[in-house]
Amino acid sequence: MRAGECVRRTRTVRARDIELFTEMTGDRNPLHYHPEMATASRFGGLVVQGGVTSGLLNAVVAEDLPGPGSVFLHVDWSFRAPVRPGDTITAEVEVLSTRTDKPVTELRTTITNQDLVVVLEGTAVVWRDPAVAALVNREDEPSVTPTDEKAQRKVRGRPAS
Repeated sequence: MRAGECVRRTRTVRARDIELFTEMTGDRNPLHYHPEMATASRFGGLVVQGGVTSGLLNAVVAEDLPGPGSVFLHVDWSFRAPVRPGDTITAEVEVLSTRTDKPVTELRTTITNQDLVVVLEGTAVVWRDPAVAALVNREDEPSVTPTDEKAQRKVRGRPAS
């Protein structure tokens, strides 16, 4: 990983995402469910829970950059605009810096909607477990399946006498 490296992930938010998040957290705020109350609010309509919106960043960090074995140590996020059911959001993570003494990375985090409006922005500090990273990297190596015994011994690290 180097400063400037960037990854994006896009997803359309569904009403079912709100329901699933509510089942998991118990967040039954009328801004997410009650069209009349939500329309009367400063948001002018139903909005998606912030956890659903920021959850796309979890996927980027855990799957793409830094990748499997990553966990957030600290986040500093500002929610700039509402996300509504049916919006297509794009989460972007950019490496700001990496530590040389430990597997810690500082990231710029941004989520935009289909109109390129920034709905969330900020930073995050992420730690990536070196053991998990090593196992994932090993799995990503192309597998070699030699057919003769001499070649197989060489792949297993034994001399091919």
